[in-house]
Amino acid sequence: MSELNTLTIAEARDKLRGGEISSVELTEACLKATDEASALNAVVHSTAEIARAQAEAADARIKAGDAPSLCGIPLGIKDLFCTKGVESQAASGILEGFKPEYESTVTTQLFEAGAVMTGKLNMDEFAMGSSNETSVYGDAVNPWRLGDTKLTPGGSSGGSASAVAADLCLGATGTDTGGSIRQPAAFAGITGIKPTYGRVSRWGIIAFASSLDQAGPMTKSVRDAAIMLEAMCGHDPKDSTSADLAVPDFEAMLTGDIKGKVIGIPKEYHMEGMPEDIENLWAEGRAMLQDAGAELRDITLPHTKYALPAYYVVAPAEASSNLARYDGVRYGHRAKLAQGDGITEMYEKTRAEGFGDEVKRRVMVGTYVLSAGFYDAYYNRARRVRALIKKDFEDVFNAGVDAILTPATPSAAFPLGTKFDDPVQMYLNDVFTVTVNLAGLPGIAVPAGLDSDGLPLGLQLIGKPWEEGELLNVAQALESRAGFVAKPEKWW
Repeated sequence: MSELNTLTIAEARDKLRGGEISSVELTEACLKATDEASALNAVVHSTAEIARAQAEAADARIKAGDAPSLCGIPLGIKDLFCTKGVESQAASGILEGFKPEYESTVTTQLFEAGAVMTGKLNMDEFAMGSSNETSVYGDAVNPWRLGDTKLTPGGSSGGSASAVAADLCLGATGTDTGGSIRQPAAFAGITGIKPTYGRVSRWGIIAFASSLDQAGPMTKSVRDAAIMLEAMCGHDPKDSTSADLAVPDFEAMLTGDIKGKVIGIPKEYHMEGMPEDIENLWAEGRAMLQDAGAELRDITLPHTKYALPAYYVVAPAEASSNLARYDGVRYGHRAKLAQGDGITEMYEKTRAEGFGDEVKRRVMVGTYVLSAGFYDAYYNRARRVRALIKKDFEDVFNAGVDAILTPATPSAAFPLGTKFDDPVQMYLNDVFTVTVNLAGLPGIAVPAGLDSDGLPLGLQLIGKPWEEGELLNVAQALESRAGFVAKPEKWW
């Protein structure tokens, strides 16, 4: 039974319902794998006792014939999601010891669907990072290695990517503000989808940039992503940006038939100096979709080159507002004060001690672009650029394009520590993904091949708003032709 943790969600669901395995057995296999994988630093708060209780309850539901979509399935939860009575720190020192008295909407819905929570997963602090090196818990490590060199699992959902790729759980939650589901998914050889902004409730997710943040699943296959995404979606009156739309049966839409679909190929994504491995994979992806019956069309998204600078104005601006609430008064870390210190000193010392360097950098940038005299020059200009980027996509989709194919990342996973001291190089990891967040569109990363070093590479598909089902179907057609089955060799 020790290999049960290698199952996909769909495989495990069918075995659970068929009585071949129990959720208790499946959960124990995942907990055992987690215990053996401490070198990955993917799981930062084990919830073994909660998991065992949830697994027993799931087995009872299955036995009673009441088995919802995720009944008995072990999942990992990114540390950004508030989980009642369990540490939810956003990988930050300033939220040390914070145990919410409430459950996020996403985790509530997953638990209602019968899911089992095996642990809270590592991430970049407040989701600010592309390599999972800003966490108060230390670096998460990619299960894929280059010789003896440890690689980043990507960020900010690096712990989620690492945990799923190493079979510590069958799926995991992630959040995506500028690529934080899709980039780590590509680096770890798994699937990750960012749904349309408003499709999944943000209530109970610790905020980074409220107009960009969106939660989604990270899984071993496109089918698993469809199953898990459906459970996560739905209107939530507690979130004013939540869309009041019916949630389709995403799994039922996975026919694999994309004959006649028009796939756009944007010329702006041919970046100067892009590795040959990435160019070749993109070409292979185009051929795969053509083989599936799709029509390729060259398109232009002219404002793409402005996306990264616009994102790094809008996101820090919203972060500086959202993070102002962490002051040491009500919960989390509070600095020790010297005699004579007042409330101002308490705020300053608490925030200086509680926030890491990358968070401080972004808060300062955000505060600057929102300040008097610079608001119009930076923030409002970035908002106008954002509107133009969104219109680029609207024009393409209105002209008959069904989905857009691009690389997911500008490289394969890189060694930990090699880009950490160069923020600009780190920010360039998001070059193919930030446009999707700025436009509020759904995007999915699908593992499609290995580079010349044997590391996984992903392709990205971008879809029309609210058409995650169609996007997943195109992704499945790509997945089936790519035939990616590689797994990291176990070294941990």
